[in-house]
Amino acid sequence: MPGMQDLATYKFCPQCGGRLEKRLIKPGEPQRLVCTACGFIFYLDPKLSVIAVIPLDGGVVLVRRAINPGYGLWVVPGGFVEPGEVMEEAVVRETQEETYLTVRPVRLLNIYSYRDHRTIIAAYVTEYVSGELGAGDETLEARVFGLKELSLAPDCLFFHQRGAAGISNPVWAVSSPGCAPSLRPAIRL
Repeated sequence: MPGMQDLATYKFCPQCGGRLEKRLIKPGEPQRLVCTACGFIFYLDPKLSVIAVIPLDGGVVLVRRAINPGYGLWVVPGGFVEPGEVMEEAVVRETQEETYLTVRPVRLLNIYSYRDHRTIIAAYVTEYVSGELGAGDETLEARVFGLKELSLAPDCLFFHQRGAAGISNPVWAVSSPGCAPSLRPAIRL
């Protein structure tokens, strides 16, 4: 069952410190972690992340990750939404942290969720506002990849050409060797 591996990582109740055990609370739902002392149910909820597709200078901005997962792979800028943060604000913040660029979210491209992953990804098409492209503290480097160049990048985590009809309107899909092979959203720029 999806997310079941996460159940084994938590041992103690965040409320009282009692021992957690797996229990079936409701038929048809996954097992939950329940405190044996106070009865607290520890729900393992999805984690929301955002990514920014940034068209710039005839290409797309990518960053090379300086952290795991995916150390050294090229990805579009993005990260987790903080509690109480609006998704569009998170797109702007994560882009600034990883690229030093200020962007404006133009539209929600799509929302992606996967059976075997707890992370839900909200992808935004953005517009460059200001700043000079550079690598932030979680990136090794940042640069613009031309659309033709993207299909040739062997270590590209996010974009990989699949059946593009033409350069003016290509379709790109996630290609993630060794990281998260089931993450495969298609994006039309």
